[in-house]
Amino acid sequence: MEKKKSFGASLVLGFIRLRALLPLSWHYKWARLFAWFAQKILHYRENVAMINISRSFPEKRYDELKMILDRFYRHFGEIFAEMIWFGGCRGERGCRRLREQRLMEITNMAEINAFYDRCPSVMLLNSHAGNWELMGGFLNYSLSEPPHWGIDSVVVLYKRLHSALADQVIGENRCAPVKHLGYKNYIESDEILRYAVSHRREKRLYVFNTDQFPYWKASAVRIPSFMSQPTWVMTGGAHLASKMGMGVAYIRWRQDERGHYKLAFVPLVENASEYTPEQIMEIYYQHLEEDIRQQPWLYLWTHKRWR
Repeated sequence: MEKKKSFGASLVLGFIRLRALLPLSWHYKWARLFAWFAQKILHYRENVAMINISRSFPEKRYDELKMILDRFYRHFGEIFAEMIWFGGCRGERGCRRLREQRLMEITNMAEINAFYDRCPSVMLLNSHAGNWELMGGFLNYSLSEPPHWGIDSVVVLYKRLHSALADQVIGENRCAPVKHLGYKNYIESDEILRYAVSHRREKRLYVFNTDQFPYWKASAVRIPSFMSQPTWVMTGGAHLASKMGMGVAYIRWRQDERGHYKLAFVPLVENASEYTPEQIMEIYYQHLEEDIRQQPWLYLWTHKRWR
């Protein structure tokens, strides 16, 4: 059952939808001001970001680290600009607007379609790179060929936020392009095991963001190295895939220029039951590290990844 929105959430969402009517190019203009204010005036988690970057790139000079930090904050502003614009992409008209913008391109649909066809279900492991908040528009992005699954087969895991207002607003915004299709598979993390077991005979595409520091209730292991340091990692998605014999793939983000992301769905293992969750996560983090080193400013350095 869909949760009833509070008055406060409806008010905020209405404000977002009004602003979202403006062109994305306009949003990018205020994003630069927002990024400057967050970094230079508020110093929003600037120490956390700089510590994370310097520990991840011990070989780099200070000026190189500072360049990554500054470029990250510019991208941080763009994330919010794209989120707000994305929130206005509702209904058929909004989805057409999303397609015309060509904000995201999926580069290897043939490969992931074949992988999906071979597996009983697929676990897609995402990260906080690029703009993970835009995944709800997947079916309306530039595709080399149509996907072999429909919207009802896609299951997105989320972690409930402490603020009920923020949880409602962000959840609604993430699903903006699919709300008119009656999308109902946006599942809270505490409910995902029950959902997966009850739908185990149905082919599904599960999308997990899994690169955060482990939640207090989450299953976790410590891998030897991620970005030059030992790292505690969550294994919930890998555990589920291993128990149910799913295929596992990784979402790779690249950015050609502002306003255009390129995504590839990279197969990692075809039968997760043949691997331990720790082995799967080590493979995942090897790919994520490779991508971060290619474009380090695309990663969310402000979260407290290492503690």
